[in-house]
Amino acid sequence: MQTRHVKKKLYKVLAKQIPGVRLRVLLLRHCGYVIGEDVYIGEDLIIIDEPSDWGMVTIGDRAAVSPRVTFVVSSRPNRSRIAPYAPTRHGPIAIGRDAWLGTGVIILPDVAVGEGAVIAANAVVTGDVSPYSIVGGSPARMIREISVPWLERV
Repeated sequence: MQTRHVKKKLYKVLAKQIPGVRLRVLLLRHCGYVIGEDVYIGEDLIIIDEPSDWGMVTIGDRAAVSPRVTFVVSSRPNRSRIAPYAPTRHGPIAIGRDAWLGTGVIILPDVAVGEGAVIAANAVVTGDVSPYSIVGGSPARMIREISVPWLERV
């Protein structure tokens, strides 16, 4: 079991800086993350999770994750004396198909980003994002909906 944790840590470190999106995606899949087809993952993706977390991050087909994005699957105060009193967060993150996460976005635990959603650069996403919407800010709020021809009713 310990070897598996060490491999995951090593793959995550390599995936952060290695050139080439395909290799980056391959390394992250070996960490237990579920990544669809034709996904773009920029350099310096940070995934904060526990070594035993497998399948807690899902990224749909054709999603684009810009550089310096952070996924926080697990957040806790570690060995601090406030640990018994401070809230901890732990939960999955799901990025829908065709979603686009701008540079510097932070996604917190238990968040689902809908299909075709756009997250503006440096936004902090604390709750679910509706499909085909644009959100931004800290915390992220709805800016507008996206009109796409394949969803419009005649």
